[in-house]
Amino acid sequence: MNPSGDPASELPVTHPLSRREPPIEWADLDTRAVDTTRVLLADTIEHSGAGGPGAAMSLAPAMSLAPLAYGLYQRVMRHDPSDPAWPGRDRLILSAEHSGATLYVQLFLAGYGLELEDLRELGRLGSRTPGHPEYGRTPGVEATVGVPGHGLATAVGMAMAARRERGLFDPEPAPGDSVFDHHIYVIASDGDIEEGVGAETSSVAGRQQLGNLIVFYDNVFSNDDGTPTERFENLAKRYDAYGWHVQVVGRGEGVVALQHAIAAAKADPRPSIVLSHPSDQSGVRLASRDDPDRSGPHPDEVPDLKRSLGLDPAARFAVDDEVLAYTREAVVRGKWWHEQWRERFDAWASANPDRRALFDRLATRSLPDGWADELPTWRDEGQQLATRRGSGAALSALADVLPELWGGSADLAESNDTTMEGADSFGPVEASTSMWPTNPYGRTLHFGIREHAMGAILNGIALHGGTRPYGGTYLSFSDYMRPAVRLAAIMGLPVVYVWTHDSIGVGEDGPTHQPVEHLFSLRAVPGLNVVRPADVNEASGAWKAVLEDTHHPSALVLTRQPVPVLDGTQIDGVARGGYVVAEESNAAAGDPDIVLIGTGSELQLAIEARTRLEAEGVRTRVVSMPCFEWFDAQDADYRESVLPFSVRARVAVEAGIAKSWPRFVGDLGEIVSIEHFGASADYKTLFREFGFTAEAVVDAARESLAKAANFSRSQGIPL
Repeated sequence: MNPSGDPASELPVTHPLSRREPPIEWADLDTRAVDTTRVLLADTIEHSGAGGPGAAMSLAPAMSLAPLAYGLYQRVMRHDPSDPAWPGRDRLILSAEHSGATLYVQLFLAGYGLELEDLRELGRLGSRTPGHPEYGRTPGVEATVGVPGHGLATAVGMAMAARRERGLFDPEPAPGDSVFDHHIYVIASDGDIEEGVGAETSSVAGRQQLGNLIVFYDNVFSNDDGTPTERFENLAKRYDAYGWHVQVVGRGEGVVALQHAIAAAKADPRPSIVLSHPSDQSGVRLASRDDPDRSGPHPDEVPDLKRSLGLDPAARFAVDDEVLAYTREAVVRGKWWHEQWRERFDAWASANPDRRALFDRLATRSLPDGWADELPTWRDEGQQLATRRGSGAALSALADVLPELWGGSADLAESNDTTMEGADSFGPVEASTSMWPTNPYGRTLHFGIREHAMGAILNGIALHGGTRPYGGTYLSFSDYMRPAVRLAAIMGLPVVYVWTHDSIGVGEDGPTHQPVEHLFSLRAVPGLNVVRPADVNEASGAWKAVLEDTHHPSALVLTRQPVPVLDGTQIDGVARGGYVVAEESNAAAGDPDIVLIGTGSELQLAIEARTRLEAEGVRTRVVSMPCFEWFDAQDADYRESVLPFSVRARVAVEAGIAKSWPRFVGDLGEIVSIEHFGASADYKTLFREFGFTAEAVVDAARESLAKAANFSRSQGIPL
């Protein structure tokens, strides 16, 4: 019996509880289980035959990674297959996403609910084993990372979130002593090391001293016949320069060496990378190297592999009952770990009832009663304030009531207004400056000039737990973030992007910084809410709406230049996506003659144009349309009440290309837009020269009214 009174120390290595910590002993059943892993991988990939050379490309890393993946699930990680969402678990991100079968086989062996039939269905429509692992589809899959580099990047976000959550719930214990301490493991490949997002996030991880992050890298295979043609730098020196703990495990050293490396990694306060070149020991020849058009392994490869392991070459998807019973003991260990954790968690909860209440609320991403009462409002009509300022004021106002809300920007904190007043920065104490005091559990994030990394890290934070992350940059730089934004939309993550400097209103910085196509491009992303508030009140309402949406990423698109506080804008109206800001005169008389629709800084032009048109006797309605996606989600009756189908005369005004608007204005409507890049000048000059004036909106209204009248006459409809 050891000093802790743990009876497992006296158990033989074959007992399930003896393997809850990495022992040095390696049982015969472990060897047989790894052999079974290799055979299942070969059968799975051969059976799927998907992706041209993709099948053989998948087989290569799968063969090499089999012992590592097995060792992580059976000897290293604390996890509970019976409860894949257990908060106390270690996380594994398979960033080598082409080798999804590597993960699926371990989930099957460990008892996560996958069965042999699921392995046979690899890559098939509707299966629980899609070609690249997908979050929410397969139990035990922690993230969708199908874009090279994003698994490693997402894991960095998870490691940051784990530390922030520990700071919210249990900051006092020493490292390793909190019930909330755990590790994030990554199996990385060349895509992670070579893609810029991997380099960006690795640098962030080093600066943040994320000792809870352990990465395994293996360069077994790349598309273009290996890495010598692509990369020549010394990875050990590169990661040492990032501030990582670096270890190299040579070929053939096996799982025991990796376990020693993991123990050393856990003892170091820095993030760790284990550079590994394991021998695949599989005997599998890669036919695709010589024949890129082949759809899988050579016909003799898999039988030869089975013979080399002493297994029946004709048997497919065969698993010895004794081996499966041995690997399924992961369920027993998982429940034991979970019970031990629950005892510690209950003791913590009893001693910290307020923190327990916060934990429970964040677990469901619910918001506290009355939280929105803290949102600022502005009543001085005509007061000139940029919508980025309204967003920043909302963030600061919510700081105390929503401790789960945290974020920052890509080196543009003051420009994006993404800093909550009085909040410390997230980072090691030695990173403090006179402007930015830091502590490990701080709230303000500094991503550096790394927009792509920022987007991917935000995804990892949202995946890890219940905190609500946001990140800011200029709208024109959102292009750097697009892969991460797309993945957030695929996974339905409630990430918030604060994108400022939203149009030619940027001014003197010129066309490189003036987004004109971006609104249309971003609105094309399914599941992304693109919100462009017209004034500071709508900016406040935008924060209310995005925080109430827990199933989609949202973008706040904000002005650099000041805009007036407008009469008729509503905080609660923003969540409807579109609403009437100014009714037509004598509204009881029926539908208006024309509807003017605006977003952002151009809504004021529609309101001014209405005044002029009404003076001419044209009954004019103005609609604010801050978010197409939310408007589309309203019922048909509401949409009709805002944009009556019978009113064919319509004008939309927005400082971007027109492609977003035809479905709202119809074939008789007009769009005041910009169809070219901007120029360098002050924003007032640019708006005037490029036709964003009330006069231009009035002229467009007259054009639309004339077209609607001609159409009515052609149809014999009385005017």
